[in-house]
Amino acid sequence: MILTVTPNPALDVTYAVPALRPHTTHRVAAVHEQAGGKGVNVARVLHALGRPATALLPLGGPTGDVVRAELDRSGLPYLPVPLRPGAATRRTVTVVDETDATVLNEPGPELADEDWAAVLAGAARLLPAAHALVLAGSLPRGLRPGAYGELVRLAHRHGVPIVLDAGGPALTEALGARPTVVKPNAAELRDATGIADPLAAARALTDGGARAVVASLGPAGVLAVTPDGAWHARLPEDRAVRGGNPTGAGDAVVAALAAALAEGSPWRQTLAHAVALSAAAVRAPYAGHVDRRAYLHDLPLVALRPA
Repeated sequence: MILTVTPNPALDVTYAVPALRPHTTHRVAAVHEQAGGKGVNVARVLHALGRPATALLPLGGPTGDVVRAELDRSGLPYLPVPLRPGAATRRTVTVVDETDATVLNEPGPELADEDWAAVLAGAARLLPAAHALVLAGSLPRGLRPGAYGELVRLAHRHGVPIVLDAGGPALTEALGARPTVVKPNAAELRDATGIADPLAAARALTDGGARAVVASLGPAGVLAVTPDGAWHARLPEDRAVRGGNPTGAGDAVVAALAAALAEGSPWRQTLAHAVALSAAAVRAPYAGHVDRRAYLHDLPLVALRPA
């Protein structure tokens, strides 16, 4: 089983419009609601691929009830951590048109010490059965920046490898706990290090404590610095996806990394799956979903070269 922890989950609302234009009224062609947050999306991708996954997430308020109901309908295994009264799960709104997506993220509830202690207790309960741990997304208000580091150290005590997908202090403060893999995007990589060159920035994160860094670069694929070498992996130009809904692409990369860690797969194979699965997520209409046919088609097309 792969355990995902989403400290700041959401009810994801997606609006489909023909074209997004500021300062005007839009007629929404379709509306979709589902439980979201990066770790939930990762678990959803793994579940769709037939890989056992459990999502751990704190939930509260009426929106939290909607999230629970959607997870029940989806069949995705999850462990809810009830928040104290008055703390309500947030919502996100994604507006998707024919070319791109615009995302509005609410800040989410403020977690008290007892809320976070309950999250840690839930993780401790599930980690003995886990083969990998995913820590993903922003930290809620009220949590210290080193909160992810606590979960990393907890996983190490159980011998469970960790994928960390976060930015800012949530990323940098966890490096000292030595996560197995960190997965920033290009902007998060630059912000965390102050280094414009992605390869040099990734190496700075490994110097800071990460055992491996896999940076998602959008249509340009992924850049990886690992104990076995550094690679740039991407699809051919004619298969790179520049439209669609990119909001779940990074989550698909994390899903591929977590599955590979759970199975002990070699890095070259891992990166090919990460790139193909990410592209398949962009081709799907909602975060946490993938176009399985496109994934299998693209997998043998991924090219790796030394970075």
